[in-house]
Amino acid sequence: MLENIQSVIFDLDGTLVDSMWLWHDIDVEFLEKRGLTLPETYQHDIEGMSFTETAIYTKDLFRLKETVDELKAIWNGMALQKYSYEVDFKPGAKDFLCYCKQQGITLGIATSNSKELVEAVTRGLNFQDDIQEIVTACEVAHGKPAPDVYLEAARRLSTEPERCLVFEDVPMGIKAARNAGMKVCAVEDAFSAHQKEEKRRIADYYISSYVQVLDNTYEIL
Repeated sequence: MLENIQSVIFDLDGTLVDSMWLWHDIDVEFLEKRGLTLPETYQHDIEGMSFTETAIYTKDLFRLKETVDELKAIWNGMALQKYSYEVDFKPGAKDFLCYCKQQGITLGIATSNSKELVEAVTRGLNFQDDIQEIVTACEVAHGKPAPDVYLEAARRLSTEPERCLVFEDVPMGIKAARNAGMKVCAVEDAFSAHQKEEKRRIADYYISSYVQVLDNTYEIL
């Protein structure tokens, strides 16, 4: 999987760290305070959107009085403690980061999340020095499945797209990386279990743990 790879780029939530569980709780709490109910399709509908795009979509969907910037600040505030102290790595991820560092493979994060929360979790889990570049979808023109965030990460890492390997947990992200001309490994996550077959269909590899990359037991699709 890592042959001829110069840079590895990770999505964050559900891919590098186990954090998808907290967003359902935040969404429910946020809406209940406003007398609203979380639609069953909400997480699917916002998949791949940047933090800003999600705020715009949510504001329009529920006709909220808050501005887009106010919504982002509220969500950051609700999630900051959890990202700092409660979120953990996906299985084997820390060892894989160490391995890449030893091999001279540069590392990046390309995420739809906010920069504040990315920085909180990298500090909380003490891997901020392992990541050379962090790019959020708010920094580029279009969120996933557009390739923008992955192409920008590759540019900052001074790596051609074909020498990048991406790890992603949802179809929109996998499509974004493929649209950028990169190889993609799909990562198993409980919150995208219902999308497993689609993920396997469009990715190049599949893992349930990063240990599988290190011991060459990953699935080639």
